[in-house]
Amino acid sequence: MEIWTETTTVRTCETDLNGLWKPSCFFQAMQEAATHHAASWGYDFPSLLAAGHVWILSRLKVRFDAFPRYGQEVSIRTWPRGIARRVLFLRDFELRGADGRSLAVATSAWVLIDPASRRLLSPQALHRAVPDNDGLAALDEPLEKLGLPAGLPERLTVVAGYAAVDMLGHVNNARYVEWACDSLPFDLLRAQGLRWLQVNYLNEVRPGERVSVCAGEQGGGWAVYGLNLETGQRAFEAAVGVGDGGYHS
Repeated sequence: MEIWTETTTVRTCETDLNGLWKPSCFFQAMQEAATHHAASWGYDFPSLLAAGHVWILSRLKVRFDAFPRYGQEVSIRTWPRGIARRVLFLRDFELRGADGRSLAVATSAWVLIDPASRRLLSPQALHRAVPDNDGLAALDEPLEKLGLPAGLPERLTVVAGYAAVDMLGHVNNARYVEWACDSLPFDLLRAQGLRWLQVNYLNEVRPGERVSVCAGEQGGGWAVYGLNLETGQRAFEAAVGVGDGGYHS
C-alpha cells in the first residue's frame, strides 16, 4: 500500500468565530498532503513544471465528522486509488485527531494538464505509474456532475485578487470553499456548520476576474455556484449539507 501520513496543528488564523477549523483549511491540508506524497515519488512541483505537466483538482467530496479547535493536532492520511474515465486520478483522504477519532473523510479526482496550454494530458504522460492501492476507499461515494439549476439568487460578488491566486496563476481550490461558505447564511454556519461538501471545479478563474456567487436551498441542503462575469462560464459548483454533526464537539 502507498499511503502517506503527515500531521498539522490548527492555528488561530485558521479558526472561525467558534474557534473551530474552517472548512477551507481541510481543503488546504489535503492539498498539501497530496503535494507532499507526489513529491516523494519525484513529482515535486518544480519537476512537474519542467516536464510540462501539473495536477489540478477537478472534484472533491468530504464528509465532516468533527471540527478540531485551535492548538489541536490533525493527522492526514492520503493515498491514490487508480484512474477513472481514462483521465481522472482518484485520491482519498482520512483526517483524524490526536485521540484517533475521525475528523473527516474525503474522495477526490485530479487531472493532469499542460500548465502552458492548459490542455488536458493522459496519465501516460507521467514517467511512472501511480499506484491504485487496490481501490482502497476512505469515502466510497461517486464524484458525479452536480448540474445545478440556473437562477439561484446572487449572494456576493468577489474579485480574484492577489490573495486568491496560487502558483498556477488561477484561484486556488480552497478559495472557492471560502466563497461557498460566505454565500451561506451566517447564522446557519454559526449554529450548525457543515456536514458534507462536494465542490466541482469547472473553469479556472484568472487574476482580476469577477465571480458572482449564487446560492439557494436545494434538497435539504444548499446549492452554490460561481459565475465568471468576464467569461460567462461557471467557475465552480458546490453541494453543501449542513447540520450539527460534530461541529460543536
